[in-house]
Amino acid sequence: MKRSALLPAIVALVIAAVADAPRLARAANGFDIKVLSNRADLISGGDALVEIVLPAGVDPTSVRVDVDGRDVTAAFAVRPNGRYMGLITALAERSNVLTARGPDGAGASITITSHPIGGPVFAGFQVQPWICNTVANGFGPPLDAQCNVPPKYEFFYRSTSSSSLQAYNPGNPPSDVSTTTTDQGRTVPFIVRRETGVLDRGWYAIAVLFDPTQPWEPWNPQAGWNGKISWTFGGSSTSDHYQRNPPDVLNAERLGAGFMVAASSLNTHGQNNNDVVSSETVMMLKERIIEQYGEIRYVIGDGCSGGSILQHLLANAYPGLIDGIQPSCSYADSRTTGLESVDCSLFLRYFRNTSPHLWPIETQRGAATGHPSESTCIAWVDVFAFDQTANPSNGCGGSASEPWVYHADTNPEGERCTSVDYAIAVWGRRDPDLWGPIEQQLGRGFGRNPYSNEGVQYGLHALISGEILPEQFVDLNEKIGGRDIDYNWIPQRTSGDRTASAIAYGTGRVNDASRLDRVPIIDLRGHDNEEIHTDVNSYIMRQRLLEANGHADNHVIFISQAPLVVLPSVAAEAFGLMDQWLANIEADTSNDPREVKVVRNKPAGAVDSCYIGTEKVTDQSKCRLLFPYFGTTRIAAGGPMVNDVMKCELKPLNRLDYLPVTFTDEQWRRLQTGFPTGVCDFNRPPVNDRPSAEWVTFMDGLGVGRPLGPPPVATAIAPLPDLTVTSVTVSPTKLTGGDPLTFTAVISNIAAGAASNVAVRFLVDGTPLGADQVIGDLAGGASRTLTAQWAGTAQNGPHTVEVRVDPANRIAELNEANNSRTKTFAIQGGKIQ
Repeated sequence: MKRSALLPAIVALVIAAVADAPRLARAANGFDIKVLSNRADLISGGDALVEIVLPAGVDPTSVRVDVDGRDVTAAFAVRPNGRYMGLITALAERSNVLTARGPDGAGASITITSHPIGGPVFAGFQVQPWICNTVANGFGPPLDAQCNVPPKYEFFYRSTSSSSLQAYNPGNPPSDVSTTTTDQGRTVPFIVRRETGVLDRGWYAIAVLFDPTQPWEPWNPQAGWNGKISWTFGGSSTSDHYQRNPPDVLNAERLGAGFMVAASSLNTHGQNNNDVVSSETVMMLKERIIEQYGEIRYVIGDGCSGGSILQHLLANAYPGLIDGIQPSCSYADSRTTGLESVDCSLFLRYFRNTSPHLWPIETQRGAATGHPSESTCIAWVDVFAFDQTANPSNGCGGSASEPWVYHADTNPEGERCTSVDYAIAVWGRRDPDLWGPIEQQLGRGFGRNPYSNEGVQYGLHALISGEILPEQFVDLNEKIGGRDIDYNWIPQRTSGDRTASAIAYGTGRVNDASRLDRVPIIDLRGHDNEEIHTDVNSYIMRQRLLEANGHADNHVIFISQAPLVVLPSVAAEAFGLMDQWLANIEADTSNDPREVKVVRNKPAGAVDSCYIGTEKVTDQSKCRLLFPYFGTTRIAAGGPMVNDVMKCELKPLNRLDYLPVTFTDEQWRRLQTGFPTGVCDFNRPPVNDRPSAEWVTFMDGLGVGRPLGPPPVATAIAPLPDLTVTSVTVSPTKLTGGDPLTFTAVISNIAAGAASNVAVRFLVDGTPLGADQVIGDLAGGASRTLTAQWAGTAQNGPHTVEVRVDPANRIAELNEANNSRTKTFAIQGGKIQ
């Protein structure tokens, strides 16, 4: 069932439907300005690649371009691709108005907002401290606190005698450079350039076929690049305050086919588990690629575990950044996945320390947790320790003994290392009514935590199915307890922060899949139901797509016997299919919505499949028998298959809900004590459930998310006027009786653009004749005649009358140098000479 947002908005969370935002009108006079690098309001680093579309018949050499009055025309030219393009530099870190005008002054303008190369752009407040490792990486000391350094370029090549990449010296090139033929049929030297640098405080790396003897311009890329990017997202989960290295980008197979390979340390979930920052980094790195290398055809993502989380979240919350995704060992998002890791810490504590005598059979322990055995919970807690992302003293990616790390007893003012404190810009701080003693002492709340297990009936399915006994069910739910804000065990359940629930749904931190139908997805699942990357997670994502969009036709699951990751041959097949899928969409020039094109252009081989060795099986009845999947701690507690309930609505306990299972009166009393506020009602939407907004910015304050709305577009500029004084006359020629002189001026607009409120000033010998006269409207090609009188006729000798139009230069014109005219005359004996 699709859920609708029936609940009122919560104060401090500003989420509006993007569809309701006003659409901006594009320039309609034939001129257009396209900021190719990125959205015009999200530019970073002071550079922007821009195309100016000219009306038919306008000579490009007659166009003038400026940024806030600074002439940048020289940056533009008709490029080899036939387009009028330029790379604008030195944009100020603020709003910059770019204006392009033709010979008559008509044109267009757009506002480009530039942000620091170190961020933030839309991700909001950046956590501190941030510890640079530029020296360790051989770059020397950073230029600033954002760890910025100049980029470094290195070359590698594949020799004719080896398949591996090795160092290449452009100053002394080797003689055994092999060639490669790209998927576009271009044969080029197999030489790769790797660029390494810093943006958004993280390391990035870009690798691409690159001939150092040839030029490369963004409007004329070298032939070795096919315009496509393979983008790797790394796994794990850490709230890391240390600048780490990016994933390896020297993938010879993909580089040899012509792909660019790109990655950032902030796209590794084990180095940065704030998916908003990760999305911002993808956007900023794509901008750099476009400005330095050229426009991108499409981006294919891949990555396991935490890397799958980032792909899913980025594609749904910031659509358009990535075009097709290949999540492996996948999860839908961090928040709902994290529920199980914390639940497992409670289960293991209970099984081992509280009531081990009731749970001697491992299959019962597994059934209560939703898995075949207890091993999944053991992996979550004892092997990977991912439950510790909720521990504020976990070391923030380094040592817990660092003097700046939070400890409740010894350093309560220190930096908290939980995933919500790491993303404090997204979650904001807890409200005062929830503060504990330390928060009260500090005068500020800790990060809002959406985790809740209030009302969760752990092991409910196992009880109803007869896999566990009523006494086990009662004892488990009576004694399992919860976690406080410092991750200490508490005997009562954790209620959770209701505002955090609203943020989780409204900003897309719980992935509702509402925009994932715009991207092809090939989920690569190495069959595993024993550790944390269990098969059910692929089907949770499938169910979310079904509920959000009414279908999951863009979602393909490949599953193989190899645990965790699929065989290399399966991965290669999936990558080829994804490439073909996106190429088909690219070639579809219809006006149909993206989601329609995604389904229509799906390759024949992109169907749910399982692999027995290398044999591909598409019969799903066979695949389900060979590769079963189970549940999660919350699904096993009666939760829905979408597994998206952060905090459930509650209902009173009712014995009829458990039939045919019955409880003794004493057991029922204990259940009532264990669930004083009631149990989860999964027939109702979760607390504060609502549709997510896209392209949310967190720059307005901690915990305040606001949809950016449509990208800025160019607006038309009318033709300019050209105001001039075409004639000045003096009358009469003979004075009688002290009559004044009359000066007559013809004011003309000799260009096509209209002018309004045109001021005209008459001066004699430099002194104004009264106040300025004003012409209300002066159309292009029109003229108006104005007069002024001067009573100084008794002043014999030479004089000068001057008429100035727009004397204060308030009106922009084609020519500002022709706005005045003078006439000299002399008075002698009552005559005008």
